[in-house]
Amino acid sequence: MYYSKAFIPTLKEAPSDMDNISAKLMVRSGMIRKLGSGLFELLPLGLKTLENVMTVIKEEMRAIDGQEVKLPLLLPKELWIETGRWNVYGKELFRIKDRKNAEFALAPTHEEAITDLARSFIKSYKQLPIMLYQFGIKFRDEIRPRFGVMRAREFIMKDAYSFHATEADLEAYYKKVYAAYEKICQRCGFKYRVVEAASGAIGGNFSHEFMVLADTGEEEIAWCNCGYGANSEKAECLPEDKKSDEKALDMEEILTPNVGTIEDVSKFLNSSAQKFIKTIIYVADGEPVAALVRGDYEINEIKLQSLLGCSELELATPEIIAEVTGAKVGFAGPVNLKKKIKIYADYSVVNIVNGVIGANKDDTHIKNVNYDRDYKADVVADLRKVVHGDICPRCKKEKLQFSRGIEIGHVFKLGTKYSKSMKATYLDANGKEQLMVMGCYGIGVTRILAATIEQSYDENGIIWPTALAAYKVCIIPVDFKNEQIKQTAEKIYNELRALKIDVLLDDRDERAGIKFKDADLIGIPFRITIGEKNLKDGNVEFKNRRDDKSAAKIIKADEIVNLIVEKLKEGEI
Repeated sequence: MYYSKAFIPTLKEAPSDMDNISAKLMVRSGMIRKLGSGLFELLPLGLKTLENVMTVIKEEMRAIDGQEVKLPLLLPKELWIETGRWNVYGKELFRIKDRKNAEFALAPTHEEAITDLARSFIKSYKQLPIMLYQFGIKFRDEIRPRFGVMRAREFIMKDAYSFHATEADLEAYYKKVYAAYEKICQRCGFKYRVVEAASGAIGGNFSHEFMVLADTGEEEIAWCNCGYGANSEKAECLPEDKKSDEKALDMEEILTPNVGTIEDVSKFLNSSAQKFIKTIIYVADGEPVAALVRGDYEINEIKLQSLLGCSELELATPEIIAEVTGAKVGFAGPVNLKKKIKIYADYSVVNIVNGVIGANKDDTHIKNVNYDRDYKADVVADLRKVVHGDICPRCKKEKLQFSRGIEIGHVFKLGTKYSKSMKATYLDANGKEQLMVMGCYGIGVTRILAATIEQSYDENGIIWPTALAAYKVCIIPVDFKNEQIKQTAEKIYNELRALKIDVLLDDRDERAGIKFKDADLIGIPFRITIGEKNLKDGNVEFKNRRDDKSAAKIIKADEIVNLIVEKLKEGEI
């Protein structure tokens, strides 16, 4: 492509409403344009880069026998009613009605549609296993769209679903997809970690996230050199193994007027937050429950919801708290609750000696409270968020380390969650009806663009890996009006094009400095500069985008194409 014919509307400055580096650089480099909140147009440069991402993914999906399909974006309500997700998915689900008043969802995900497809055609174990995948637009009504295409209301995903006769077969195929995702990350040039994750609205009993490491990442991950890794929603916390030798004292009520927070009560009682037992009242599928955690920790609502097995978990309203405890917000405790409810305690509370709790009376706390003697939980489990200083739950030796990350892929073992509710069955070798066992495997395609930039940029712009770059090579004639320079530039251009290498020839009537800046901003991996001085000796200048300015090399003009071919064969990042 000649630059003068290309639609690459670069900008000197990013709009003020772009809130991270990838969004700023994607707009500045002419890849995307913001149309509205969480809505972005992909311009030619952005779409060309996206197609390269999709090519990498397709090649790896085909290598594990994936077959591509295309599913509708408009999904009938009836399918979502079958799985029960229509009423529990939440406000992120776009719901619309057609002229006949029939209800639909704009697809945020495609579990229902793919399961309906499978149950319509798969009847025998002889048709299993099978994996179907697609690239499609997804819609989620984000309450606060941010970070450009990373958390938008409309985005492109690759979602894949596998169907199996047995759990063992799913396990074997899950490992194949896991390995394919690692290859995708490697081909995209990512520094990444794979971590255990909560399954969220998709469901299933086991999942992993593929996290691109970046200081600007929106998620925190915990990991250990032993190989353990998990996102902050999933990271396990070990039980407290020591109990204080402190003598248990008698319980004592204390008036604490107008001091409801842990911090305020700690100051009032001159006590450590580690002595406090926070009691938080939730409503789980309509029923109030109490969750307990040590005062200096936070409840992990994902873990709590998973333990309860509920569809909806919400903090109780002040009215429900008063009904359960007999007190206003801030004074709940596990002793003498007004209404009998189930109590779920984190490991951290059972070893607290002479703890402090709310007294279930306004402006009142109780000190010297001890587990077993004064109260008991229905269930004791890991219910808190991981913190710095926690020990790895696998090796149980090293302290966990923490990094920021961007999720670009998520794989799930769904089991029979959807096949059971949608009656997706097959006949086994004995003619007996069995439920299909499912796996689900997603990749945020537009997210990969943003994640690559967040991990690979400098003060001049984007640094694309060769596999993803829209153009692998940029040819910059210092003076395109000079006939010798022009002929050399066009000769190299035509030779690269003949080899099916994407190349941009900057034929614009601009100063060389402007051309260099645009090439760096766009992030083209290799730059060939053709100037009169070098050309006198039959040379051109070669520059790798990843090298500093002093690293430019003088190469014979008739050798430059071979050099580019070698660099691309090496898969140089």
